[in-house]
Amino acid sequence: MKTRNTNITDVFFDLDHTLWDFEKNSALAFETVFKMQDIEVDMAEFLHFYVPINRAYWEKYRKDEITQKELRYGRLKDTFDLINYTVSDDLVELLSVEYIHYLPKYNHLFDGTVEILDYLKTKYNLHIITNGFAEIQGNKMNNSYISHYFKTITNSEMVGVKKPNSLIFDYALDLAKAKKENSIMIGDCIEADVQGALDAGLDAILFTESTEQVAENIKQVNHLLELKKYL
Repeated sequence: MKTRNTNITDVFFDLDHTLWDFEKNSALAFETVFKMQDIEVDMAEFLHFYVPINRAYWEKYRKDEITQKELRYGRLKDTFDLINYTVSDDLVELLSVEYIHYLPKYNHLFDGTVEILDYLKTKYNLHIITNGFAEIQGNKMNNSYISHYFKTITNSEMVGVKKPNSLIFDYALDLAKAKKENSIMIGDCIEADVQGALDAGLDAILFTESTEQVAENIKQVNHLLELKKYL
């Protein structure tokens, strides 16, 4: 039996992999830039390696082990190396720039995104907390027509730290004029979104399309509309 937290006034969402369908939009962006640069690769093979490599690089970036530039270059170079496709460093740099340019232009959202935001906006103040880069995240939201749902947007560049650091949650709460005990975080990453929020004193819900079981104390939904069970 799902229990509603009746004290909630403010709902904070992650963006990528939670509302905005990163993998689908990313694939479309790569198709565009590869065609522009006459790069002929098996897209399925490329993405098979790129997706986990990208996640691993983002984890390093989240932990301040690499820079933004190293993230953008390394995830592409490593993937090309694994599929034995030779590219120059200059081309990798160019592709990384073009990919970031085209990525926000695609606007696929997870199934149920607009419906759940319509449902929640009449009941709660909605906000975004993202580790993504400010300009890019803003363009993603504008191009997918969801910006108007959110009262505040907090990104790691504004704060100088990334989720799961409690300072980014504190900053977001302050910006939203919300209280910890009346707030809940929804995101796809157990460490950054869920545990980060819980450690910062907020409630949290994990959104994942995976059926893999997580700890019993973690609230989990596999479809965004399942949030109605909690909110």
